[in-house]
Amino acid sequence: MKFVDEAEIDIAAGDGGNGCVSFRHEKYKEFGGPNGGDGGRGGHVFAVADPSLNTLVDFRYARRHEAKRGQHGMGSDMFGAAGDDIVLRMPVGTIVIDTETDQVLCELLAPGERVMLAKGGDGGFGNMRFKSAINRAPRQRTPGHLGERRHVKLELKVLADVGLLGMPNAGKSTLISAISNARPKIADYPFTTLHPNLGVVRVGPSQSFVVADVPGLIEGASEGAGLGHQFLRHLQRTRLLLHLVDMAPFDDTVDPVVQAKAIVAELKKFDDELYAKPRWLVLNKLDMVPAEERASRVKDIVRRLRYKGPVFEISALTHEGCESLTKAVYQHLRQQQEDTQPPVEVDPRFADR
Repeated sequence: MKFVDEAEIDIAAGDGGNGCVSFRHEKYKEFGGPNGGDGGRGGHVFAVADPSLNTLVDFRYARRHEAKRGQHGMGSDMFGAAGDDIVLRMPVGTIVIDTETDQVLCELLAPGERVMLAKGGDGGFGNMRFKSAINRAPRQRTPGHLGERRHVKLELKVLADVGLLGMPNAGKSTLISAISNARPKIADYPFTTLHPNLGVVRVGPSQSFVVADVPGLIEGASEGAGLGHQFLRHLQRTRLLLHLVDMAPFDDTVDPVVQAKAIVAELKKFDDELYAKPRWLVLNKLDMVPAEERASRVKDIVRRLRYKGPVFEISALTHEGCESLTKAVYQHLRQQQEDTQPPVEVDPRFADR
């Protein structure tokens, strides 16, 4: 399935039905009185977060979504039926933006979350609503109200705990396939990853986290160079970034430190909050470095980057060091969650019990 993370659609709630002007016509009752019913409500338009979806491709080809209008009121005190609502199923993590006002209408962050995007118009009043002691034969009625209409933009930001950063061919796809259930395309040429991949990492029973792999970044990504700039937004919701650095590039003229610095600079240009996220250094392709050179090469990279955070040496191909990395990530995420949870308030009457 083609991955689509942006789409623009038109949505229209149903119009309300018109009220009815009618009078009773019964035998031996010359003046039966008004019995025109109200019109029905127009259908609403809802958005629902569906965890089984992971792309907005359905909305790329279906641009118009319109709910049914309410039925008109009828005689014999019969009200019109309400129009059918429509439900638009979207992936978890979708943001709905009104293009006219740039207002964010909703963010679907929880599976099953349901939000009304457009309200159906109310039905008009029939003439039975206007009868009174003075006006016993009203001929007034009101038309149904129009339903809301909007042109909205849908943006998908994948929900993941950890995001993988790195240049093309840094080994991100190999790593996510080694530690999770994701099976992305892996090849020995750049930009094999063309869309984000999500994988669930199982650390132990009931212990897991979600990792996201986005297309590799290159210098100038924040201005539109390469592919990664299209998907940087998917890293904005992560809680930890793993910056993969290729310790053994195929081209001897390529300096991994220069590449790493370029990616960090692109993050800062794109979004200050993304730049400020916790970022760990992961030195990959350890299996391609001679054993006697590993320590000195790692020390040189860390020194030149002036990096002071956690450093992990791994080989995604042979899985060396991957287990210790995933355990450390899980512990960090767990500690981070505990630190952000508000303290539980205890009633002082039961504090000593």
